[in-house]
Amino acid sequence: MVFILNLIGNFFSQTWYWISLALPFTVYFLPFVLAYALWESYLAFIRERYINKEERILLEVKIPKEISKSPAAMELLMHVFYQTYEGELVDQYIKGTVRSWFSLELASFGGEIHFYFNIPKFFKDLVEAQIYSQYSEVEIFEVDDYTQQVNFGQPDSPWEIFGWEWKFAKADIYPIKTYYDFGLEKDPKEEYKVDPMTPLMEFLGSIRQDEQVWFQFLVMGGKDRFPIKNKKAKWYNFFSKVEMKGWKDASQEELQKILKREEKGDDIASFVKLTMSPGERLLAESIERHLAKLCFDVGIRAVYASKEGIRPIVKVGVGNSIKQFGSPGMNGFKVAATTSYNQPWEDYKGIRARRLKKLMFKYFRERAYFYPPASKKPMVMTTEELATLYHFPGQAVTTPSLSRIPSKRGEPPVNLPL
Repeated sequence: MVFILNLIGNFFSQTWYWISLALPFTVYFLPFVLAYALWESYLAFIRERYINKEERILLEVKIPKEISKSPAAMELLMHVFYQTYEGELVDQYIKGTVRSWFSLELASFGGEIHFYFNIPKFFKDLVEAQIYSQYSEVEIFEVDDYTQQVNFGQPDSPWEIFGWEWKFAKADIYPIKTYYDFGLEKDPKEEYKVDPMTPLMEFLGSIRQDEQVWFQFLVMGGKDRFPIKNKKAKWYNFFSKVEMKGWKDASQEELQKILKREEKGDDIASFVKLTMSPGERLLAESIERHLAKLCFDVGIRAVYASKEGIRPIVKVGVGNSIKQFGSPGMNGFKVAATTSYNQPWEDYKGIRARRLKKLMFKYFRERAYFYPPASKKPMVMTTEELATLYHFPGQAVTTPSLSRIPSKRGEPPVNLPL
């Protein structure tokens, strides 16, 4: 016992000794730390104020039964969401302006599936025009926010929720399986189409009447944010030691590493070792194709709401709903966050889980991801990947509860504003 007490005493004495040595130096660094914290707090405040003032609307798109276009049409439509303008310096650091972001949403209400676009009102006419340019037969309506119909978190609310957020299983430069890999870029006949959205549609159409499942694909024009070391910078020039490169620069470097395996050696053994495998060749072709695309910062989130309690089978269904877009040789998705804890001792009486659910519900309702109050790290995805995850399914998807309009429109409205 005396030995243990002496050991503890020595530990604290040594700890305090090293802390006392470091304390005098903190005086010099403390002003910089406080200044940085104050600056970040100021930016968060003005940005949140700007975001709260920005008017957003929800557009519902009703698709006809006869729609037959491939996801390539949706990929062209995705270009309208590539808005990278953040304003002048005065706008950014006085008004708090930020890059515009958009939310592509799928919602199932008791098995009835709907497609939505949550956008800043400023872009309404532009987005509608682009939708009609690719899908002239659809109908677009400005509707009320469906999330307002669920009063989770209010006193005596009958609703219970569970939420998910996803991230890439590998680095962002590795692409997921896209509609190219499913042969949809050739626009085959309906009976030969294999649409990767079919499992998700069938799952959303199978939930009970007192349940709802919502999906968000939040997108924002991408920018350079991958840190690299500047080898030419002098040691004393701290601010030049780190540069930022774009997703395409990082992808190009990875592509060059893969292509080097095609360099032939002097003997048979080195030739076999350096030759790319079929999987590596497919990956190189996919990366090279994606280099020609626009890239977005992306966040993926889902919420399951129920009046009769959370059913485990639905939780499993939502958690596995986007696995078909992944491949071991390329990239895929894994759950980044949920509204629960694995072990009972991590959350006494579910207090922390309730807080997570309230936050997830708040973030979904406010479409918050890139900026306060959420400020999460996004994935980088191309228009091709986004169009694979979110597009209007054709006749190959036969889910009976998929909301479709009975007749096909011949052309978009002639009085569409621009």
